[in-house]
Amino acid sequence: MLKIAYHKIYNHPLPDNHRFPMMKYDLLPQQLLHEGTCVEANFFTPEIPNNKHFFTVHTPEYFFDLLNITLSKKEERKIGFPLTEQLITREMIIADGTMKATHYALENGIAMNIAGGTHHAFSDKGEGFCLLNDQAVAAKYLQRQKLANKVLIVDLDVHQGNGTAEIFSNDNSVFTFSMHGKTNYPFKKEKSDLDISLENNTSDDEYIFLLKKVLPQLIKNEKPDFIFYLSGVDILKSDSLGKLDISPEGCKERDIFVLQTCYQNKIPVVCSMGGGYSKDLKIIIEAHANTFRAAQDIYF
Repeated sequence: MLKIAYHKIYNHPLPDNHRFPMMKYDLLPQQLLHEGTCVEANFFTPEIPNNKHFFTVHTPEYFFDLLNITLSKKEERKIGFPLTEQLITREMIIADGTMKATHYALENGIAMNIAGGTHHAFSDKGEGFCLLNDQAVAAKYLQRQKLANKVLIVDLDVHQGNGTAEIFSNDNSVFTFSMHGKTNYPFKKEKSDLDISLENNTSDDEYIFLLKKVLPQLIKNEKPDFIFYLSGVDILKSDSLGKLDISPEGCKERDIFVLQTCYQNKIPVVCSMGGGYSKDLKIIIEAHANTFRAAQDIYF
């Protein structure tokens, strides 16, 4: 059975200018239940994890400044919104969802998190609406539990996974692959193990061609025994923060290819949803729902 991390705190209210993108975290599970892609038993509720898990990728100084809301105003501005206790709790619970999902992925081949993909969180700072890096925390959790040796992070959000790249810059046990918009945020890119920078208005055909050329060869070369997939739908042409020309069909084809590749290679995968900022909320929900539909079709 497909297992999916979801907690009501994912839909934590933010100031008006940030509230709209957050609505998807409540509407997406409702859509999956309504259409029959999922039933209630598919969902599990993550909790606040032990602080020790965050110290594997974040410095204690940053973590406790975050926890105590004692970051400087400059550091808070880099994150992008005012910090609150509930918001920090939300990110801790998201990380727990991704960690717990790894066990379900090892059992069933795949597991998912309705939220997550907080890839702009660095070891010692937050950035781009990201406080704690859920996939990085979960990758080290797996390794410390001796459940995986080599981890591959496939980040297909439209924005480079700069925080993830920095965290694992000197760690050969985690390979970071980011395919993202060349001129998009972050404007100062970090160096992933493999970066593919896409020109503005990259089309479906070019995007899928590059992905099909790179991912199978990457798996062959690196031989990962676990994959984290960041399936942001901000690659869509309709996205207000993206600059690519990807159709909903192209985004769906991307997800199917990534999940089929994991399935065929018998590599467990955990998916975090990442970004999606189209002005029409229906487009965001439909694109994210396609990722879950693909998972059900391929694995179950």
